[in-house]
Amino acid sequence: MPSFPLRLCYTIVVFSGSIAPVHADEPSREAVAEALGRMVLERDTTMTEVRQFVEPRIPRMPEVATEAEWQAAADKIRAEVLDQVVFRGEAASWRDAECRVEWLDTIEGGPGYRIRKLRYEALPGFWIPALLYEPEQCDGLVPVVLNVNGHDAAGKAAPYKQERCINLAKRGMLALNVEWIGMGQLRSEANAHGLINAIDLCGSGGIATHYLAMSRALDLLLDHPNADPKRVGLTGLSGGGWQTIFYSALDPRITLSNPVAGYSSFLTRIEYLSDLGDSEQTPCDLATVADYTHLTALLAPRPTLLTFNQKDNCCFAAPHALPPLVQAVAPIYSLFDREANLRLQVNVSPGTHNYEIDNREALYRMIGDHWFPDDPYYDATEIPCADEVKTAEELHVPLPDDSLSLQRLALDLAASLPREPSIPDDPDAAETWREERRTALREIVRPIEGEAVVERVSDGSREALVATTYRLRLADSWTLPAVRLEPADVENPAGTVLVLADGGRTEAEDAALALLAENKRVVAIDPFFFGESRPAQRDYLWALMIATTGERPLGVQVGQILAAAKAIRSATDGESPSIVAIGPRASAVSLIAAALGPDLITEVSLDRPLTSLKAILEEGRTYDQSPELFTFGLLEAFDLPQVEALVAPRTIRRVASGE
Repeated sequence: MPSFPLRLCYTIVVFSGSIAPVHADEPSREAVAEALGRMVLERDTTMTEVRQFVEPRIPRMPEVATEAEWQAAADKIRAEVLDQVVFRGEAASWRDAECRVEWLDTIEGGPGYRIRKLRYEALPGFWIPALLYEPEQCDGLVPVVLNVNGHDAAGKAAPYKQERCINLAKRGMLALNVEWIGMGQLRSEANAHGLINAIDLCGSGGIATHYLAMSRALDLLLDHPNADPKRVGLTGLSGGGWQTIFYSALDPRITLSNPVAGYSSFLTRIEYLSDLGDSEQTPCDLATVADYTHLTALLAPRPTLLTFNQKDNCCFAAPHALPPLVQAVAPIYSLFDREANLRLQVNVSPGTHNYEIDNREALYRMIGDHWFPDDPYYDATEIPCADEVKTAEELHVPLPDDSLSLQRLALDLAASLPREPSIPDDPDAAETWREERRTALREIVRPIEGEAVVERVSDGSREALVATTYRLRLADSWTLPAVRLEPADVENPAGTVLVLADGGRTEAEDAALALLAENKRVVAIDPFFFGESRPAQRDYLWALMIATTGERPLGVQVGQILAAAKAIRSATDGESPSIVAIGPRASAVSLIAAALGPDLITEVSLDRPLTSLKAILEEGRTYDQSPELFTFGLLEAFDLPQVEALVAPRTIRRVASGE
């Protein structure tokens, strides 16, 4: 195996572009800072590698030749998404829980309809405000349409959404306008979408909150005495388009679906970064079962209108998002001999991210063709109603003061975790416990494995400091940048220390100086999502992509640290390094690496560490700030004290910043 060389036979000064002799007794702060700040990776290395890592893990459409073959595949996909992605852990109990619906005031709408205010529980204690646009003359069974909204601060009060609901009601349909978690009335830091990953951390499907918000809404809509279960629609823009495809695919009760500018294939997103979706768009482990091509195909043979915008200024622009979907799903509609049920709408005017009149009229036409084919009076032209649009205050629905939020839900789940907190006192029993628990931790973290290929990039010395940069290529997929620092006049350094910091290795200046003063060899590294190894564009969205394919950002980081430790041990005749970690993120990752590498890490020093994973829930920290700390199921099985017990009997030091 290639070694991680620790002493050079010659020195090239590259810090200032000229050769300079070593002339100081101790490395200066300037020399250390300059060495740590040197770029090691080639431009966009991490972006390239994360793309290459996730692309082969995204599932492709199955090859099917008959309707029966597809139906069998569809049933399997639907069941696996629900059981293995949505309703995991405690979320499985929410699925069948008793949830309340409370009807409140009825307010005047406009000519021909009224607006009934209501609230309902998506899961016990988690209330959603909603509005039912109900025709004044509602005789017999009529179509129903569930209207969802996207990342719009106005939420259910967004004018384009109100106008759609009004038009549906004026055409004799029941239109339910529901609020989306994190938007409108539910807009708060405690409902930020990244907090569904806090629920994931507790071993439950955070995506279930979004799914149940739609499922319960459809339940209450179909409970209406005039609801026609054969004519059930779902539509929404952007995040509402995501809700539409996600839920329509998984619930066959939806008989007509119209997602608007809401999604594209995971494969498309690798190429078009505008399409990379946030936490709900990219649920943990979804891509182990299905891509959005599969979800679209699950709509077959039901009537489906795919609406995209020609020059979308947000995401999912028609030219790149639509063709791969059509290519994947059109053959499935053909198997059912229902090609006409798949319809496309590409908006040109205004062509931006919208659900304005052109897109709304496309929906009305779709409804007319499929639900009112024999009605000579049905007209898809939008009925003017701008003067009937109401303010958010007029549409406000009071909620209970104790209504849950995503953050509160995660904290409630975390209260009884981890499930097996006890650590044996007996030394023999403790060692057996450690081996068993290491296996469990490894299954959760999923560290990448493989031998590291070490490439020396540059050498240099300045002011009593020898600095060398390396790239460690691991598992033919990830490159770890490393900077090795040594006192120039020390023949045999007193050990090697791996150093990493939340802000990247440039934040490790003080630690490096202190270690060099002790004649230690310092190897400063930036694992994935740290410092130089943070993706240059759409950073945390790539971490979500890793997790949706069944891998874990934490597993990438831990694998890189252990690979660096192996390379150091190989180059020092079996001498394993210690770790100094600076900051709560680096400390947690290093602690877990040490727990999983009992023969590779000798001791751990933690600067400003977390004492519990529950702290990130109490702070309301979201996924984008520290994706590795939201690893699915980690807190369910381990809090940091249990991880520390796996490091024992090796030393763990906690230090204040600067010591």
